[in-house]
Amino acid sequence: MFNRREFLFTSLAAPLFLSSNKSHAQTAPSGKMLLAMHQNTSRAAGFRQSLEGWSRAGIKYVELNDTMLDEFLENDSLVGARNLLDDLGLTPVCAAAALPDLWIPGPARESSLEVWRMRCDQMANLGLEKIYSPSVTNRPVTTEDFTATPEAIREVAVIASEYNLTCSIEFIRTSTHLATLSSALNMIRAADHPNVKPMIDFFHFWSGMSKLEDLDLLESGELLHCHFQDFLDAPRELTDNSYRVIPGDGIAPLNSIIRKLAEKEYQGALSVELFRQELVNGDPFEVAAEIKLKSVAVMNEAGVL
Repeated sequence: MFNRREFLFTSLAAPLFLSSNKSHAQTAPSGKMLLAMHQNTSRAAGFRQSLEGWSRAGIKYVELNDTMLDEFLENDSLVGARNLLDDLGLTPVCAAAALPDLWIPGPARESSLEVWRMRCDQMANLGLEKIYSPSVTNRPVTTEDFTATPEAIREVAVIASEYNLTCSIEFIRTSTHLATLSSALNMIRAADHPNVKPMIDFFHFWSGMSKLEDLDLLESGELLHCHFQDFLDAPRELTDNSYRVIPGDGIAPLNSIIRKLAEKEYQGALSVELFRQELVNGDPFEVAAEIKLKSVAVMNEAGVL
């Protein structure tokens, strides 16, 4: 974390950071998508080492992890993080802020909103335009909770807008609140705020209760961000994060999903997020090189690279 003096300095410096990053486009040309890497994929390496290894492997677009950034800031600063990204030629396209009860009234919401504001300030200073939080809620959820959800979403979006960020809800297949694309879309549209949009994690989409046809519910240009991975062949009821594999190594209909997203005019990143221990603990350069090789093949086949 950083002290008050640094917080004030970086807040004042935000326009400079934003100006620096704008030279690197965070969206692809029409009909195309960007290949990115989520820092969870090389979590064990830490903030600096993951980015350095990926850069050597030719990765250009990255998704930042909030807790990995915290570890970096124990001995460095946001200025140092921004300089590291620039020196490595990396463009951050999105960032995680995993906070319980952020999108729904609940016991953890007040503290989560506090941290959310801090994360928005940090990520805006690092040049990002997008930030997301998963639907982390494990308690029983009632009809009244869903009725209150749009206002909760709107409050989060208002905070993001103060930092010129657009935020997104990552629906989680195991969440007791927002576990499907259709539910997330309904709540986001009811919130009716321009700074909140839907996102898709291929794992939560394909292994959960969502259906391929649900992608037709998306409006053109509505989708904000994507987490990208393939899946092992197993009963959906048994799958967990260890069943996520590198794009092209599994059985998911990646081509069909990607082509549908292209039809819906998605031009953002396909951000590879994996949790298998051999990848998380592997050498970031070697992991990124393998992921890039296989993901590029998948994206080329779908015609979006």
